[in-house]
Amino acid sequence: MYRLAIQGLLLATGLAGLGLPRPAQALNAYCQVTQAEAEAKEELRRAAFSGNATAQPQYQAMVRQQAENLRRCRSQQWPQRQAVWLRLYPCDLQPGVLEAVMDRIVNLGYNEVYVEAFYGGQVLLPQADNPTVWPSVVQSPGYERRDLLAEAIEKGRYRGLRVDAWVFTLNFGYHYALRQDRQQVLALNGRGQTTQAFAKAGESSNPDEVFIDPYHPQAQADYARMLTAILRRRPDSVLFDYVRYPRGVGANSVVDSVDDLWIYGPASREAFLQRASNQQGRELMRRYISRGGLENRDIEDVRTLYPHEAEPLWQTRPPTPRQPNQPQSSADALRPQFQRELWQLAVAHAVQGVVDFVKMAEEQSRRGGVPSGAVFFPDGNQTVGTGGYDSRLQYWERFPTTMAWHPMAYAVCGHTGCILDGIRRVISMAPANSRPLIMPAIAGTWGQPTHNRPALETQMEAMRRALPEINAVSHFAYSWQDPEFDRVRKFCSLTRP
Repeated sequence: MYRLAIQGLLLATGLAGLGLPRPAQALNAYCQVTQAEAEAKEELRRAAFSGNATAQPQYQAMVRQQAENLRRCRSQQWPQRQAVWLRLYPCDLQPGVLEAVMDRIVNLGYNEVYVEAFYGGQVLLPQADNPTVWPSVVQSPGYERRDLLAEAIEKGRYRGLRVDAWVFTLNFGYHYALRQDRQQVLALNGRGQTTQAFAKAGESSNPDEVFIDPYHPQAQADYARMLTAILRRRPDSVLFDYVRYPRGVGANSVVDSVDDLWIYGPASREAFLQRASNQQGRELMRRYISRGGLENRDIEDVRTLYPHEAEPLWQTRPPTPRQPNQPQSSADALRPQFQRELWQLAVAHAVQGVVDFVKMAEEQSRRGGVPSGAVFFPDGNQTVGTGGYDSRLQYWERFPTTMAWHPMAYAVCGHTGCILDGIRRVISMAPANSRPLIMPAIAGTWGQPTHNRPALETQMEAMRRALPEINAVSHFAYSWQDPEFDRVRKFCSLTRP
């Protein structure tokens, strides 16, 4: 059952034409071991965990030697950092299983692994040491004190791997939405829908994605508590994913009215109104988001209510220069202008909530001595048509440049052109004076096309030739590379040891 499913994936032939020098120790140009070495290590692992005292030191020696080979290879080969995205399962705590996972990751030439630590409304913390509002991933009897994240970090590093914690950000998950004491924390649109109700109505793709109001102090406190617990495990970095709002389907993939924005939760709504600079501005803003637009009488009303103020003002709107005794413009003339300005203000407010939340998380990680990265879609920050925006509102160019940037270059066009275009877009928009580390994530499998995407080695070679400034890449996902092993781990149908 543990036999490696990588025949044809260890690319020991056909590499001379890539123009890459061959590394030592029988590793190929992608720092992958031979099938024979992989099988020899697997046999030693099986024997070691079956109680063979002779095999144990031999297995450990082989693991250490391969760690050194990997370190040397990656220091000489492009890219110097090659990572893979990994979900762990409770069954990985069975004897020898986590070791097998990390061994296979090394076999495939990776020197970094992103372990999913907070996802789907669950957290990869032991039940006996879980201070968060989310349930633990591992809930098996007898495993209450087993720390799968800490063990993964330890076993990965023993094999020469950087081990990073991969965590969801604004997507707090289904379990969070079930809590009656957190209903006011959930993101809400102008039609009274949470993101879960929005998805159940068929307007986005996944009802398990439950997004929160980033302005809500309870959401911020819950997240900070979870992140503190993750940082205590001392991962090499933390990667923040789902730094955005939901991606709608069909017409809902574009937000083009204020009702589409997730700013109607009590905290976000109040923060929006606080962007007013005077009472006329606040009242006009309140009416705008309450009704989804303005009427002429709204402008006339606020003049009557607050006659001591010359005009409505809010952030981004300075006072209008006027000559003495100049009459006010008519409500009919001002309404289209005010409505355009308030639409832009509402969108900017929604975007700022996302940016501020990830800044808060980045600062907490940095204070804890752990670097961080942000995961995003290269096209998540685009305008659409005239006045519309991509529903994710993922303005990643505003993310801190102290973080690594991980653009998900998952575009599907049957060739590498669209994948490279997404990465080029990120490079072109990154600030030149404080450019972050850009570490693209690509999707696929070794040795064969998948989901209308070229094989990983094809994507990698295209990137190496076209974008030589990129020297760090990740692959989504480990489960795609070894689907049979992923399945048996997930459902605990492993053959011992």
